[in-house]
Amino acid sequence: MKWLLGMWAAPLFLLGSWYGLSYYDISFGTRILSRDLHDLVFAIYGEILGMAPESIPPLVLKAIIIDSLVLFGFVYLRRHRRAIYAWLKATFGRTRTDPDAG
Repeated sequence: MKWLLGMWAAPLFLLGSWYGLSYYDISFGTRILSRDLHDLVFAIYGEILGMAPESIPPLVLKAIIIDSLVLFGFVYLRRHRRAIYAWLKATFGRTRTDPDAG
Protein backbone atom coordinates (compact mmCIF):
# COMPACT_ATOMS: atom_id res chain seq x y z
CA MET A 1 0.00 0.00 0.00
CA LYS A 2 2.89 2.36 0.74
CA TRP A 3 4.27 1.73 -2.75
CA LEU A 4 0.91 2.57 -4.30
CA LEU A 5 0.65 5.86 -2.44
CA GLY A 6 4.29 6.68 -3.21
CA MET A 7 3.81 5.96 -6.90
CA TRP A 8 0.76 8.25 -6.80
CA ALA A 9 2.39 11.09 -4.85
CA ALA A 10 5.76 11.30 -6.66
CA PRO A 11 4.41 12.30 -10.12
CA LEU A 12 1.96 14.75 -8.54
CA PHE A 13 4.76 16.36 -6.58
CA LEU A 14 6.98 16.62 -9.67
CA LEU A 15 4.19 18.00 -11.86
CA GLY A 16 3.06 20.47 -9.22
CA SER A 17 6.61 21.63 -8.55
CA TRP A 18 7.37 22.10 -12.23
CA TYR A 19 4.10 23.92 -12.85
CA GLY A 20 4.46 26.25 -9.87
CA LEU A 21 8.10 27.12 -10.46
CA SER A 22 7.73 27.58 -14.22
CA TYR A 23 4.50 29.55 -13.90
CA TYR A 24 6.19 32.11 -11.68
CA ASP A 25 9.45 31.88 -13.70
CA ILE A 26 11.56 30.72 -10.77
CA SER A 27 14.00 28.94 -13.05
CA PHE A 28 17.22 28.82 -10.96
CA GLY A 29 19.07 29.36 -14.26
CA THR A 30 17.64 26.24 -15.94
CA ARG A 31 15.63 26.19 -19.12
CA ILE A 32 13.18 23.52 -17.94
CA LEU A 33 11.77 25.79 -15.23
CA SER A 34 11.53 28.90 -17.40
CA ARG A 35 8.28 30.60 -18.27
CA ASP A 36 9.16 30.36 -21.97
CA LEU A 37 9.19 26.56 -21.83
CA HIS A 38 6.04 26.60 -19.71
CA ASP A 39 4.19 28.58 -22.37
CA LEU A 40 5.62 26.41 -25.14
CA VAL A 41 4.52 23.17 -23.46
CA PHE A 42 0.96 24.37 -22.99
CA ALA A 43 0.86 25.82 -26.51
CA ILE A 44 1.85 22.40 -27.89
CA TYR A 45 -0.74 20.60 -25.72
CA GLY A 46 -3.36 23.17 -26.73
CA GLU A 47 -2.57 22.62 -30.41
CA ILE A 48 -2.75 18.84 -30.03
CA LEU A 49 -6.02 18.96 -28.09
CA GLY A 50 -7.53 21.77 -30.17
CA MET A 51 -8.23 24.03 -27.22
CA ALA A 52 -6.88 27.18 -25.63
CA PRO A 53 -3.64 26.59 -23.70
CA GLU A 54 -4.90 28.44 -20.65
CA SER A 55 -7.84 26.03 -20.28
CA ILE A 56 -5.59 22.96 -19.86
CA PRO A 57 -4.32 23.45 -16.26
CA PRO A 58 -7.84 23.46 -14.71
CA LEU A 59 -8.63 20.26 -16.61
CA VAL A 60 -5.46 18.64 -15.30
CA LEU A 61 -6.37 19.70 -11.76
CA LYS A 62 -9.85 18.19 -12.10
CA ALA A 63 -8.34 14.93 -13.40
CA ILE A 64 -5.91 14.81 -10.48
CA ILE A 65 -8.73 15.35 -7.98
CA ILE A 66 -10.93 12.64 -9.51
CA ASP A 67 -8.05 10.16 -9.77
CA SER A 68 -7.10 10.86 -6.17
CA LEU A 69 -10.66 10.27 -4.97
CA VAL A 70 -10.79 6.97 -6.87
CA LEU A 71 -7.43 5.88 -5.45
CA PHE A 72 -8.36 6.75 -1.88
CA GLY A 73 -11.71 5.01 -2.39
CA PHE A 74 -9.86 1.82 -3.32
CA VAL A 75 -7.58 2.21 -0.31
CA TYR A 76 -10.61 2.69 1.95
CA LEU A 77 -12.36 -0.36 0.51
CA ARG A 78 -9.25 -2.47 0.96
CA ARG A 79 -8.80 -1.48 4.59
CA HIS A 80 -12.47 -1.84 5.55
CA ARG A 81 -13.37 -4.78 3.33
CA ARG A 82 -14.53 -7.13 6.09
CA ALA A 83 -16.68 -4.52 7.80
CA ILE A 84 -18.30 -3.56 4.48
CA TYR A 85 -19.02 -7.21 3.62
CA ALA A 86 -20.49 -7.81 7.08
CA TRP A 87 -22.72 -4.75 6.73
CA LEU A 88 -23.85 -5.81 3.23
CA LYS A 89 -24.60 -9.32 4.41
CA ALA A 90 -26.56 -8.03 7.41
CA THR A 91 -28.47 -5.54 5.29
CA PHE A 92 -29.15 -7.47 2.11
CA GLY A 93 -28.40 -11.05 3.06
CA ARG A 94 -31.15 -13.61 3.01
CA THR A 95 -32.04 -15.39 6.15
CA ARG A 96 -32.57 -19.10 5.91
CA THR A 97 -36.11 -20.15 6.43
CA ASP A 98 -37.08 -23.75 6.83
CA PRO A 99 -39.82 -24.57 4.31
CA ASP A 100 -41.01 -27.45 6.50
CA ALA A 101 -41.35 -25.30 9.60
CA GLY A 102 -44.46 -23.49 8.40
